Amino acid sequence: MSTIKRVSGAIAVLAAAVFASPVFADGVSDFYKGKRIDLVIGSPAGGGYDLYARLVGRHMGNHIPGNPSVVPRNMPGAGTLVAANWLYTVAAKDGLVLGSVNATVATDQAKGAEGIQYDARKFLWIGAPAVSNKMLSVWSKTGVKTVEEATKKELVIGAAGATSISVIFPQVANNLFGTKFRIVAGYPGANDILLAMERGEVDGIGSNSSWTATRPDWVRDKKINVLFQVGAKRSPEERDAPLLTELARSAEQKQILEVISGDIAMGYPILTTPDVPADRVAALRAAFDATMRDPAFLSDARNSKLDIDAVSGDELQRTVDKIINVPTDILQKVKDAGRARDSK
Repeated sequence: MSTIKRVSGAIAVLAAAVFASPVFADGVSDFYKGKRIDLVIGSPAGGGYDLYARLVGRHMGNHIPGNPSVVPRNMPGAGTLVAANWLYTVAAKDGLVLGSVNATVATDQAKGAEGIQYDARKFLWIGAPAVSNKMLSVWSKTGVKTVEEATKKELVIGAAGATSISVIFPQVANNLFGTKFRIVAGYPGANDILLAMERGEVDGIGSNSSWTATRPDWVRDKKINVLFQVGAKRSPEERDAPLLTELARSAEQKQILEVISGDIAMGYPILTTPDVPADRVAALRAAFDATMRDPAFLSDARNSKLDIDAVSGDELQRTVDKIINVPTDILQKVKDAGRARDSK
């Protein structure tokens, strides 16, 4: 073994011993004892981000050394941009502030969205309690079961607003795979699109989260074919449906699709501010992980009808880095992949 490897190994062992030592634990506990953590929620009360953040906040303090209280407060505005900017530029950098922000914070930065004052790579990501894959699905009576089959038959896909993922996902499939989805946008929401499917107005939906939750009878009666799902990993509910990234036909396409899938992979993220001492970040991440296994938390989630499928802070950090560090030429191709084609 080389001298460099021996020294590196010794440093790693020493670091592990320090972080596991009673002195380290006592230092974090002493800091948090009797303190209050502000949980800043960038969305209005009552929505998914708010519900998940408050659920985590009710239990996470029990697993942080020193057992600080966690007090949620909403700071809505500009799709959580107001909160994200405040967390980056104003909030204390001591581990006494947590934030709940939109899953698009990294992709918004990568695409150069206006008004951003943060660098998402410098936020310290704690974890996400849930990730909900999105699925592009069609009626089974269309006879189309795969993306390849959708390149040979036109299907009418219902979608919401022009910039919604229910429009973007079928557009991406059209542009990259040659599918023949004819997108009908403008529906107010997913339920309206599902009703349109029942009325025969459209053949499918550009994005839906859970068929088991929304239309369990359609699952039971095998009325729906999921052509692909978007997320970091296959949903337990749809293990047979490929991920969008798995459909890539080249390394470049996979990179494009990883960026497009990045928002979904972020789930409902919780972060802390930049420059928080490493021992406190480690304690917050460990507390989040412990919360996700806490029977009281899981019972609260069930009673609140909130699914739990957690993502660790380390995973979120890697996802953010991957999204923002994407080369400029790939980012342009991401934008092109989501654009509507000229009608013929």
